[in-house]
Amino acid sequence: MEKNKFEKVEQAVESKLTVLEMYQRAPKRWLLYTGIVLLLAVLVGWSGSDVNFTGLTATGTEVAKGIISGITHPDMGLMLGTSATDVPYLILQTIAIAVLGTVFGAILAIPFAFLAAENIMPKPIAYLFRAVILMIRTIPSLVWALMWIRVTGPGAACGVITQSVCSIGMISKMYITAIEDLDTRILESLDAMGCTPFQKIRYGVIPQLVASFISTTIYRFDINLKDATTLGIVGAGGIGASLVQCLNSRRWSMVGSFIWGLMVLVLIIEYASTRIRSKLARG
Repeated sequence: MEKNKFEKVEQAVESKLTVLEMYQRAPKRWLLYTGIVLLLAVLVGWSGSDVNFTGLTATGTEVAKGIISGITHPDMGLMLGTSATDVPYLILQTIAIAVLGTVFGAILAIPFAFLAAENIMPKPIAYLFRAVILMIRTIPSLVWALMWIRVTGPGAACGVITQSVCSIGMISKMYITAIEDLDTRILESLDAMGCTPFQKIRYGVIPQLVASFISTTIYRFDINLKDATTLGIVGAGGIGASLVQCLNSRRWSMVGSFIWGLMVLVLIIEYASTRIRSKLARG
């Protein structure tokens, strides 16, 4: 017994010495960390030098008070109405834009993702399509909306096309990650069993990708729903256009109604999408 205790104590001492030796042998990077901190301090100081806050203007204070007043005293008739200018209809239009934009973008992203996956396509072709996806992602959604509005004119169609194009960039990137993480051993087993290419896709590829693809699409729908409101500012349909008009005309009770409608909608969609994605992640 005493011998075993002595051996355990000796092993513990040796392990502590080993950890201490490893710590002492670790590379000293305090110069690098100091340089990073100094660089961040310089960037913050340089950025702050161009930000000059002169206080709230009289108009700004009035607008802030008006928005608060509108939120606390919303127009209930507008919130519960059924006409094309009321909150429920505009919210449904916003949801429709987000749904169509997400569905079209998710479908169009599939060929882009497979063509840009390095484990499926030759590297030159994969790099070419990755560059196309990167070009799509570098242009903000508002800029896309301003370009497409010249083609389709103001309205929900512009919002759908804009969100479809923007969704391709983000969804393709997530799809590529899922495709490159495929377990190829399953495909090798199916190949050894003499399965056809269609059978290998049906039983080896799709089951591995479907959960990730659905989760990514739901996540993008959550983003598109919020973007649909912003796109309405430039005339791409949805509740954003009416909200901006009410802000410009200082109809604060109507502004409050639109804000309450958006908050309730976003909370419901956020809760539902989180539950669905968690179930998909857990299988």
